[in-house]
Amino acid sequence: MMIQRAWQAMPAGPDTSVKITEPYARMVARDAYFWAWPLVNIYNRRLAFRQAPRVGLMNGVLPFAPLNALSMLHDYIEPKQRWVACPNQDVVYGAAIAALDETPVVVQVPDFGERFWVYQVVDLRTDGFAELGSMYGTQPGFYVLARADWQGETPRGITKVFRAPTGTAFVVPRVFQDDTAEDRQAVQDLIGGIDVYPLAEFDGTMKRHDWRQLPRLGSPMSDSGEGETRWVFPETFFDQVPQVLKDTPPLPGEEARYAQVLAAIAAAEKDPTLKQAMSDEAEKADTDLIGPLLQFRNWGQQLPHHWSSISNSAAFGTDYFTRTAVAKSNILVNAPNETKYYYQDLDASGARLNGARRYAVTFARDQTPPVDGFWSLTLYDDHHFFVPNEIKRYSLGTKNKSLQSNPDGSLTIYVQADPPPEARRGNWLPAPKGADFSLYMRAYWPKAAILDGSWTPPPVQRAA
Repeated sequence: MMIQRAWQAMPAGPDTSVKITEPYARMVARDAYFWAWPLVNIYNRRLAFRQAPRVGLMNGVLPFAPLNALSMLHDYIEPKQRWVACPNQDVVYGAAIAALDETPVVVQVPDFGERFWVYQVVDLRTDGFAELGSMYGTQPGFYVLARADWQGETPRGITKVFRAPTGTAFVVPRVFQDDTAEDRQAVQDLIGGIDVYPLAEFDGTMKRHDWRQLPRLGSPMSDSGEGETRWVFPETFFDQVPQVLKDTPPLPGEEARYAQVLAAIAAAEKDPTLKQAMSDEAEKADTDLIGPLLQFRNWGQQLPHHWSSISNSAAFGTDYFTRTAVAKSNILVNAPNETKYYYQDLDASGARLNGARRYAVTFARDQTPPVDGFWSLTLYDDHHFFVPNEIKRYSLGTKNKSLQSNPDGSLTIYVQADPPPEARRGNWLPAPKGADFSLYMRAYWPKAAILDGSWTPPPVQRAA
C-alpha cells in the first residue's frame, strides 16, 4: 500500500515566496482582467447602491435604493439614463441589490393575473439562481433569497427559499405595459405590491407602495457622456479583486485560477513595479479585449442574415468570453426561457446599419416571433442607448397599437431617419441621421421554435 508523504501533497496554489517576473505578472493580469471584469462591474454597482440615502430615482430616471431595498419605476425607463446599456421600453423596471452576506431578503410577488412578468435574480457573476415569473407559474406570495451557507430559520408564510452562491444578488423585476394611457394606469396597482426588504422586516403582510411618489436622488457616479456609466477601472481593478473573489467562491475547477491571480496580486503589493505593470496590462486589456465586445457583430452564435444570439444567458458558468461580452454590451439579460435576445449590427448585405440609408424588416404572415409573452424590436445608437427622435419611439412590437399589417398578412417595420409616408408612420422605427446604429429583438417567454432555433429573425433589407 502506497503512503503519500506530507511533502508530496499538492499545494493549494502558487508558492507566494517565489519571485515572479514582470512578463508573468502581465500575463496573469491580462487574463484575470477579462474573466473578472463582469464581477467587478456588478460589485461596483453594489458599492454605488450602498450610497443611496433612501429609496428613490437617481437623477429622477433610474431605480435607486439602499442595499436590501427595492425601487421601481412607474412607467417606461427614460431615454437619458446611462447606468445600463440596452434598456427597453417594453416593461416597467425595478431594481434592488441584496447584500446576502449581511442578511437574507424577502421578495414580494403580487398577483399579476394574466399580465406578463418576470423577476430577474442573478448572483455576482450575473448567473440566475431563482425562478420567478409567468413562465414558471409562480404564485403570489413571499420568497426569500439567501446565501448558500445561510443556516437561519425560515418564517411561516414564506413560499420558497432560493440560495445564492455569492454574497451579492441583483433583482430586476420586469412587468409588461402596453403603450396606452389606460394600461399605464392599470399597471400601477399591480406594481405597487412589488418589494424587496430584509428578512427581519417580514411580518406576513404584503407591503404596498405608490411608486409614482419617489424622490429624486443624485448619482454617486460620474456619467461617461454618451456611453454607459463606467463601472470598471483598470487602475484600481486589482485592488478590488481580492474582495470581489471573497464574495464569489470559485466554481468547480476555478480554484487554481483564483489562487494564481491572488498570488500575483500579493506579489504586486510588495513590488510597486509589478503593481504598475498589472495596472498597465489591465488598461491595455480594457482597450484591446473588452472594448470591441460592445459591438454585437464581434461575438455570439451566428444566425442567418447576420443576426446573432446566445443560449446560455444568465447561466454562463465558465464561459468567460460570453459572460464578459454580454456584460460589456447589454448586461443583466434574462435566461433564454424567460427572454430570447437577437442582436444585429448589419443589413442583409453585411454592411453596417447606418441612418443614411432606409431599411425594412418584414415578418411573413404568422411569422412574428413565436412567444407566449410578447416581442419587440428596439433601435440603439452605437453606444447602445436610445436615439432621440421627434415621436419619442424607441421600439415597436406587441405593446404598440399603431402597427398595421400588409394586405397579405405580413408585417413590415420601417427603419429610417426620415418619416415614411403617412400610411406607414405607425410602423416607423426612427434611426439616427447619418450615424451607425444597432437593432435588438426581444422575445419574451419564447415558444419552442425560438428555443430550438427553428425560428430566427428575418433579414434587415435595404429599402429604396
